[in-house]
Amino acid sequence: MIDTKVFGRETRHEAAGAAHNARPLFFISDLHLSEAIPNTVAAFEHFIEVTANDADSVFILGDLFEFWVGDDVLDPAVDDERARFARRMAKLMHTLTERGIALYVMHGNRDFLLGRRFMQAAGAMPLPDPFTMTAFGTRIVLAHGDALCTADPAYQRFRRFARNPLAQRLFLALPLTKRLAIGQRMRSKSEGARVDGVSPKYDVTRKAVSELFIRTRTHTMIHGHTHRPAMHREVEGVRWVLPDWELDIDTPRGGYLRVDADGIRALPL
Repeated sequence: MIDTKVFGRETRHEAAGAAHNARPLFFISDLHLSEAIPNTVAAFEHFIEVTANDADSVFILGDLFEFWVGDDVLDPAVDDERARFARRMAKLMHTLTERGIALYVMHGNRDFLLGRRFMQAAGAMPLPDPFTMTAFGTRIVLAHGDALCTADPAYQRFRRFARNPLAQRLFLALPLTKRLAIGQRMRSKSEGARVDGVSPKYDVTRKAVSELFIRTRTHTMIHGHTHRPAMHREVEGVRWVLPDWELDIDTPRGGYLRVDADGIRALPL
């Protein structure tokens, strides 16, 4: 389990006793959960309830939800299908903590408004982006991945604006019904983008990847966002790209990374 008191510095993940006796770490990202994709939700429920039982910790590296418009959706008084779904997912994730499995959540480009109330409801600890850790003797840098897509300056400008605390406060001051409607429009737009395919413009750039490796003094990187799962051998080290989850289409996809004393492996759901 990571010591969250030392966020911002390198942290170590070593279980008591020899490292080869430690339980593995699981990494996932880009599930884009919503009530509109029941097969993907069912796969996530199975992952939390069954697959994760083998893990010491589960790391979600962004875009857990298709959109998140504020932690007030967790208020039981909010009678909305999307709010009920959010509460159900938070309750599901809290079962990890109840079983002694640590849960860490990093913001993505869709759910950067996940706040303290959500983390408490889900039994999760927030991860900064990027985050450097040592696991089983290997220094690893974790990221969502969107900050590495520097060939898209328009998005990078939006990203800086969306992470601005003042901009977030202004958005959260809107009525919840209006924020949910905005989120719904975002979902419809993203569905159209998935049909059109993913442009190379939205992939990470070599320069940004190199700079992150060098800045964090690491030789292993794990990130998501691009929906292009692969293991890349870069000049500075190995870069693992997590798969997105989409099981409500004709060709379902998804998976996770397992990190243990034997190394890093990409596994199917």
